[in-house]
Amino acid sequence: MRPELAVLTGSHIRLDPLGIHHLEGLIAASAVDPSLYEWSAVPLGREATVAYIETALAGRDAGTALPFAIVRMEDGAVLGSTRFFDIERWKWPAGHERQGRRHPDVCELGYSWLTRAAIRTTVNTEAKLLMLAHAFEAWQVLRVCLHTDARNQRSQAAIERIGGKFEGVLRAHRLATDFTPRDSHRYSILAAEWPAVKRRLAERLSRA
Repeated sequence: MRPELAVLTGSHIRLDPLGIHHLEGLIAASAVDPSLYEWSAVPLGREATVAYIETALAGRDAGTALPFAIVRMEDGAVLGSTRFFDIERWKWPAGHERQGRRHPDVCELGYSWLTRAAIRTTVNTEAKLLMLAHAFEAWQVLRVCLHTDARNQRSQAAIERIGGKFEGVLRAHRLATDFTPRDSHRYSILAAEWPAVKRRLAERLSRA
């Protein structure tokens, strides 16, 4: 089942459902400093960016992903991308209160990257707040999962700062950007933990 498209709007950014019309903005955003993306699957150049968008939209059409372009409210500049993926709807028994729901039961948040100017600003904090609020409050998911390359200490620290709980290391979990079997650090946030995570993100955003 394809997830419903939604524009998630904050004070500084909005998350627009990703489309081919974001192509030029994404090309420009990733071209600023490719060295930032050593451990992240970020498209560089037109051909790679077209393929990136097409793959993301295929996941959306299959009902397993919901990709976004991160757009600055002030001037409409594309700052990067992020998405929900590995969207799952569990087979609940007849009569269960969650049986027959349209919305996902669990999902993963990832494929997140920003252009150089957006790093260490409010952008990542607000993007995570918007996405997690949508997952836990609109979709009422039970869990949001996050993975990152075991070598990507910056990403691990960012996930821990927002309240992600470390679950362990998945060995040879995925193909890394350097085409080696990647060990992944796995994190999760549960529905019961969301209020505390939401307060932490809101406080970080207000301080910024």
